[in-house]
Amino acid sequence: MSGPAAVRAAVADALRSDAELRGLLNGVFAGPAVRSSPPFAEVSETLAADWGTKDTRGREVRVAVMLRDAAETPARLGAIAALAERAIEAMPREIAGWRVASIAFLRSRTTGDGPGKWLCVLEYRVRVLEAD
Repeated sequence: MSGPAAVRAAVADALRSDAELRGLLNGVFAGPAVRSSPPFAEVSETLAADWGTKDTRGREVRVAVMLRDAAETPARLGAIAALAERAIEAMPREIAGWRVASIAFLRSRTTGDGPGKWLCVLEYRVRVLEAD
């Protein structure tokens, strides 16, 4: 599995594995949710760059997680985002043939996505090295 695919799958698994977060979401999707009602999470786009060493392949992967909710205020979405951050930052350090060297929170943005609809985007940088 490629580095970006491994990171994407690991982030989705981390979100699904958190019991408290799972209780608040109607689903976690590794791409656009076709048929789901809010609140739900989508592991969205990835952007990868070389992060290898002289003798080991490596990737720096930027990954975005989109959290969607429908409510009067973004309060519940804020709680969901905090749990999602905790789950991502605690994900396993061995993932599908890759070793996670670091996980860094980059930024988040919460915005209205129409009347009564909210969107929070969490962006992370995950650096991985191919396992021996």
